[in-house]
Amino acid sequence: MNKMESRGPLSKPSWRLRPAERRGTLFFGDLFCAIIALLIALYFWSLGDEWLKFSWQFLQERVDIWFYFMPVIWLLFLIESYDLRRSTARLESFKEISLAAGVSLGLYLIIFLISSPGSINRRGVILFIASVYVLTLLWRFIFIGLFTAPQFMRRVIIVGAGKSGGHLAKIIHEIWPPPFNTIGLVDDDPDKVGTEISGLKVLGTNAELFDLVREYQATDLIFSIMGDMDSAVFEKVLEAEERGIEVTTMPMVYEELLGRVPIFLLKSDWVLRSFVDQAHVGGFYELSKRLMDIVGGLIGTIILGLLLPFIGIAILLETGAPIFYFQSRLGKNGRLYNMIKFRSMVQDAEADGIARPAANNDIRATFFGRILRKTHFDELPQVLNILKGEMSLVGPRAERPELVGLLQEHIPFYRARLFVKPGLTGWAQVNYGYANDYETNGVKLEYDLYYIKHRNLILDINIMIRTVGTVIGYRGR
Repeated sequence: MNKMESRGPLSKPSWRLRPAERRGTLFFGDLFCAIIALLIALYFWSLGDEWLKFSWQFLQERVDIWFYFMPVIWLLFLIESYDLRRSTARLESFKEISLAAGVSLGLYLIIFLISSPGSINRRGVILFIASVYVLTLLWRFIFIGLFTAPQFMRRVIIVGAGKSGGHLAKIIHEIWPPPFNTIGLVDDDPDKVGTEISGLKVLGTNAELFDLVREYQATDLIFSIMGDMDSAVFEKVLEAEERGIEVTTMPMVYEELLGRVPIFLLKSDWVLRSFVDQAHVGGFYELSKRLMDIVGGLIGTIILGLLLPFIGIAILLETGAPIFYFQSRLGKNGRLYNMIKFRSMVQDAEADGIARPAANNDIRATFFGRILRKTHFDELPQVLNILKGEMSLVGPRAERPELVGLLQEHIPFYRARLFVKPGLTGWAQVNYGYANDYETNGVKLEYDLYYIKHRNLILDINIMIRTVGTVIGYRGR
């Protein structure tokens, strides 16, 4: 065999899609269904028109411009369903799409009741909602049937069966349906060969990597060695990439699957070597974000003004003054500021002077305070902090100096969350909620650092839309 043959492709080119490509396929399928539903609604709506029928004149004279944006509104309602763990489960998909259709119908009924008679065509809207619901549900079930079938999934070998590889194997084992077909692991320790880690077998040593790729028709290698790497392993991984195998690192896969950064598996100098550079953003984003904060803060201030009399009276009647609660928090780069909230707990909730995070069914919360916390209305006065530039609409949750000092002693990289302004809502809040111990705070930090690394306007808008869903769903604490 000549040299060219020996370094030829290890496997045939794969048409199996990566998770990001599957999300894109899912989105464009939903978009196609929404456009078809719009055409169906317009066609059957036009049949009721005695003169114009389905014609260009009908589209110009009978259909308001807002009607053509209904596919966009529908896709916004589906934004939470693009988590592949939910989108590849039939029951979860059914729930998400049914909820989107229910919210769409409820929103239409509210607008219909408050609008002037005849200003909104019932037939067109109802036809669109019914059509897009059926078509999207049908497409999602086809998608699930295709991309959860073994022959349509990428075939993965994990390189490294140590702490990092074992943790990744555990994560994959806990995700159902699985994101890809994980064949097993390889490791440079021959004593591990044949053992199982979270249901995955250690297939062989690193020296046998290419033979195992051919034997199992692997399409991807996940490089999961976080410590010092043997030069021979490095050579093999590079050669695998050259020969058509997709090579990805464990932290990248972790982020893609969970939307978090694996802080407990990273080296101590990770912030300086990697995170600082990735956390920088352009001036356009910073300007756009500040403008969005100002607009959102002004809208929030109007809402605050409308609700203040009712919320204030309810707090006074239950527990008396004060209505507002001021507390020192750490902002960007560790600067102190006073955060303002509606008081949701009894007076002197920390009379002993010990700072405590909120907990599930916190006994310090008043009856009306629990309602405020469930709806997140207790956070509404923070729009004033946003207008002052101390906070942003989206960012990590602001923490008290005492708690930050304590948590950074037990959780690696904890202070890195102070690289950006704290937010009224954030990636951790919509994905995880509150935390009250070191373990759960560690998970929240993983979400916060993911946001800081990947933040952009689209992600910010995504978070704000999901926050509205959290408020409507009464899922606060």
